[in-house]
Amino acid sequence: MEKLKRYIIFILGLYLSSLGVSVVTKASLGTSPISSIPYVLSMNFPFTLGQFTIVFSLLLIALQLLILGKNFRLEHVLQIPVSILFGYFIDFSMQLLFFVQSDSYPVQILYLLIGCLILGFGVYMEVLANVVMLPGESFVRAVVFRWNTDFGITKICFDVSMSVIAAAISLILAHRLDGVREGTIIAALLVGFIARQFGKLLAFLPDKIYHTAEQSAASSAPHEPPEEPVCIVIARQYGSGGHALGERLANELGYSFYDNQLIQMTAASTSYTPEYIENRETHMTNSLLYDLVNQVYNYSGQKSTRDTIFEAESEVVRTLAAKENCVIVGRFANYALRNQLHCLRIFCHAPLSYRIPRIAQEESVSEEIAAHHITQTDQSRSDIYQYYTHRTWGNSSDYTLSIDMSLGEDYAEEIIHKALARI
Repeated sequence: MEKLKRYIIFILGLYLSSLGVSVVTKASLGTSPISSIPYVLSMNFPFTLGQFTIVFSLLLIALQLLILGKNFRLEHVLQIPVSILFGYFIDFSMQLLFFVQSDSYPVQILYLLIGCLILGFGVYMEVLANVVMLPGESFVRAVVFRWNTDFGITKICFDVSMSVIAAAISLILAHRLDGVREGTIIAALLVGFIARQFGKLLAFLPDKIYHTAEQSAASSAPHEPPEEPVCIVIARQYGSGGHALGERLANELGYSFYDNQLIQMTAASTSYTPEYIENRETHMTNSLLYDLVNQVYNYSGQKSTRDTIFEAESEVVRTLAAKENCVIVGRFANYALRNQLHCLRIFCHAPLSYRIPRIAQEESVSEEIAAHHITQTDQSRSDIYQYYTHRTWGNSSDYTLSIDMSLGEDYAEEIIHKALARI
């Protein structure tokens, strides 16, 4: 029954995607990058956009076969009927929209934005169904698998290549640039962003629609909650002493202690090296720019590198907290364990007058350089926390205790021991 639901949702999403492509195309400002080559060919030959879409999709599937070889599986074969259906959907939608006339530039922009919105929602539904990937995104995934490249960057290169090839075909066949315009760029940037926003707004849908394994386990579980280990998680401003406090608490209580060890554990559960993870987890650009370029630009449901690392680290944190008494420093463990009952969530902070000399001594740098490191690190932690949790880093409502470490480590430990006795 669940599989039937998924295929129904996928087909609905596929049609909405075709409708979105058609509306974007009707705007006469270009079309989405993946449709740009079929669109330009349809303008120069007596075949429809849908027919060329089918041919182009089959070509991409054949290229996947060459790239993947023996790793070409049944899920890739399923792209063939999906591609044919998508092509017919496009032609049907184009006929359905025969009345659409884009007479002025403002109207063209309006149709373009409406088309991106529809296409974004269609893509969201395809991702929600999670049954098969369209040939464009699957081709990119094959390249990533074969040559171990970053999905987001590879997708950008793919879309740029499609647009450039389409422009070249137009210049060769029609001796002018048709079918590739500003709408192509706008669609490339907006569709993934819109799909991700739908994913955030409708994050509750998968549990509502699908009968998950977690729901089955919950329905069959005994009514009395099982005994849970105790976990202390520490978030901290840079230089406040949160790491040292965590180590001291773990030694006194006989708990396991985890900080940088989490990087090694995450590396073991992903295909990335510890050095690669450490670099990616601590640097974040402006979240909107990141959304557009490095993450939601690809709208296939394939997670970005940073998303994969964040989710893997969160899963490691949850596994450790469920297994043993432990102290975990950093990795936004307070958010990953926000529903954990026997968990003490602590935020360590301190004035700059306390932190700057401390970092200057630890790193053997001047106080000016120490102040710069503190500002940079705190901003990075704040940006990443806000991006993934949509909450403000350091907000007291996200923690059991918020402690000013300049009052002394002994004072902090005393408060924590008293709080532990009450959870």
